Amino acid sequence: MSLRVMEVTRTVAGGYCGKLLRDAGAEVTRTSQDEERSPFWHYLHSGKATGRAAEADVLIEDVGMDLDTVEAGVTVVSLSAFGRTGPWAGRPADEFTLQAWCGSMGSRGLDAPVCAGGRLGEYAAGAYAAIAALTSGPCARVDVSMLEAMLLTQNTFGYLFPQLGAPGPSRSVELPSVEPAKDGYIGFCTVTAQQFQSFLLMIGRPDWMDDAELATAAGRRRRRTEFLQAVHAWTTQRTVAEILELAEALRIPAAPVTSPASVLEVEHFRDCFVPGHNGIRWPRMPYRPTGKAGFVDVRGVRVVDMTAFWAGPSATHLLAALGADVIKVESPSRPDPMRFTTARPGAENWWEFGPIFHGTNTGKRGIALDLPAGRDLLRRLVEVSDVLVENFTPRVLEQLDLTPGRLLAWNPDLIIVRMPAFGLNGPWRDKPGFAQTMEQVSSLAWITGEPDLPPMTPKASDPIAGLHAAFATLVALNGPKGVVVEAPMIEAILNVAAEAIIDTAATGVVRSRTSQGIYPCAGTDQWLAVSAQSEEQLVGLGLGDRPDRDTTVERLLAHGIPAAPVLTPAEAARNPQLEHRRFLQRLTHPIAGPLDLPGLPYPRGRPWLSRPAPTLGQHNDEILCDLLGQDLTEPRARGLIGERPRS
Repeated sequence: MSLRVMEVTRTVAGGYCGKLLRDAGAEVTRTSQDEERSPFWHYLHSGKATGRAAEADVLIEDVGMDLDTVEAGVTVVSLSAFGRTGPWAGRPADEFTLQAWCGSMGSRGLDAPVCAGGRLGEYAAGAYAAIAALTSGPCARVDVSMLEAMLLTQNTFGYLFPQLGAPGPSRSVELPSVEPAKDGYIGFCTVTAQQFQSFLLMIGRPDWMDDAELATAAGRRRRRTEFLQAVHAWTTQRTVAEILELAEALRIPAAPVTSPASVLEVEHFRDCFVPGHNGIRWPRMPYRPTGKAGFVDVRGVRVVDMTAFWAGPSATHLLAALGADVIKVESPSRPDPMRFTTARPGAENWWEFGPIFHGTNTGKRGIALDLPAGRDLLRRLVEVSDVLVENFTPRVLEQLDLTPGRLLAWNPDLIIVRMPAFGLNGPWRDKPGFAQTMEQVSSLAWITGEPDLPPMTPKASDPIAGLHAAFATLVALNGPKGVVVEAPMIEAILNVAAEAIIDTAATGVVRSRTSQGIYPCAGTDQWLAVSAQSEEQLVGLGLGDRPDRDTTVERLLAHGIPAAPVLTPAEAARNPQLEHRRFLQRLTHPIAGPLDLPGLPYPRGRPWLSRPAPTLGQHNDEILCDLLGQDLTEPRARGLIGERPRS
């Protein structure tokens, strides 16, 4: 029987939660009948019934319902800005001011902070709520906080940086990123040293390849003018298509920067959009479906985690928090590159201090196994597992001779979840891509930034893609075994970008970057974000030039106006509301020491986190010997396993 869902919602977050469940086969009924039914409304609510369901297994609400009136046997998932309880419950807020509270706005921009375009926080909260609906069990009461969802998806774990002795993330714009071409904008992403070296070679500056300062993001920021002059001297003489051809040959992640109109013209996206209301095309569901929406318990489910960077590890981190036995597989020769990102310079075992690695790998066990030489050890692990998750480009598994056919031959009941950047088919099948690439080509970058400046990447797509892959995994666990689930990053992000795309198609007016309600305050680099209806409203409250930030925030909130201080990522996770909800949990890492780490954006009776992130190869003996019964004498002698990086 299909999961029966009653939806009482007004926000995008609540509507998207219901959409995810409806697309997965749930019977969703909405109570509201008097809404303005825009094309975007139809995107969120197509396929849902209207009225009142006779019976329901799950209630989704974001209107502050009196839960005492809800039948005891119904699982209730509530969504709100800060949570239904605590000192900030009921405080006025919206997507814009929550970006300031969570540190997202404070991480982006140069002279002034910049808000991310679109409603990334609402989509993230809605996806978490859909996951909670499937995994909290019958009769549960779930209280999802949008702020906490945004701290997990838009903050880059800046609150872990000072705990790990790393320099805190500063407000910045990536270099290179969105740059002008002869006929538009081209987007780059150089997250590895090799990609940046290849980029310098491409733009004709091999003389910079040994420049230690330019090799770092901070160094490029210091020499921003010099660096961009050289980049633009090259890019503006070439078309987007010409640059893309060269970048692809050098394996540099690059993409055309699309608008909400031109994104529909990208050849690779031909099958990603489907006919919707009145012939308007909108994004299809962001994974290839198997299974159905239903209550699922992942405790005891064993997951082979062959993911790296952020999107894949965030999906398996969520499964680990929900109780799955997640075993992270790395290589001593090629560990997860996120271990090396912003790690503590000069420290012994410095690769164990990466903040984003800690944020996305808590709750997991880890082995370090060289592939393909150690494939027989991987085979034995796959044989006793339920799920395998990977986020390589499709050609990587083929090169390792780990195709789905081989994996299913080892374990016919295995669920294989694949998270390639651009999917398993199409002209961009083997194109590398990261969050920045997704945002550049999906139109999210186009609507982020100041009106008179180039587009800017929001830097929030990795964990949002991970959320969708985790949801797809839960749905698959309710279906037939021995399947491949395709959850491409780009399709999750196209869904998140849907509002601007659909509105542009409906009105013919291309949404772009707009002026933002961010105001300088007294002090050094102090800013206020406010969602006032007009400048006159602010003047009427007596707000003069460069007011006191925190006093002004409290004054605006007292008048019911959403406002927030623009916090840095490091500041954002310390406030009385998060302490009340116990958002952070202390765990002791064997090398990094005590750390306050985030769980999921809704509290439960027991902690979310069972263990800190694994050190490299920490559980080789525990898993390969104790679980699989493997004598490790020969594998160690052959260098098939290890506990330290080899390069």
